[in-house]
Amino acid sequence: MLSGPERREKILTALQDTEKPISASAFAKEFGVSRQIVVGDVALLRASGVEVIATARGYLIAGINEKKVSKLVVQHTRQETALELQTIVENGGEIIDVIVEHPLYGELTGQLHIENQAEVVDFITEYEKSNASLLSELTSGIHLHTIAYKEAEDLEKIKAALKKVGILYEAKEH
Repeated sequence: MLSGPERREKILTALQDTEKPISASAFAKEFGVSRQIVVGDVALLRASGVEVIATARGYLIAGINEKKVSKLVVQHTRQETALELQTIVENGGEIIDVIVEHPLYGELTGQLHIENQAEVVDFITEYEKSNASLLSELTSGIHLHTIAYKEAEDLEKIKAALKKVGILYEAKEH
């Protein structure tokens, strides 16, 4: 059995060596401890200054890849969520998060880290199985996404494709 510091070192190394999320359950199984012990280990890593991001599919280290990052403003209905996500990943983007402006809490952010069609399908399947609301439902569908991409041309392709399907938000003139 590993000591706490040894286990945290192994968790950190595993997260640094992957671009895919690793779940607390997977770490728990690997180290023979409870999922809650791993959650505590990750909290201690964060407290030590490691930028660990918790996604629905597991943990990631922030900023591992060399992609460019931008924010896009979009607006769509619940039914258009899959179209939005598919459009972004088909055009070379990774959806890092979703951000809405809440009147009471200010900015609310949900971590997504969706970078391919399989992950879009997984997200939509989980959404449909849950009784959860999308953050964008709090703001009449208007929200931001932080998008990662390799080249500036990818961002332009993503914007053009979102505009074509009517999802890229454009201010209304009065």
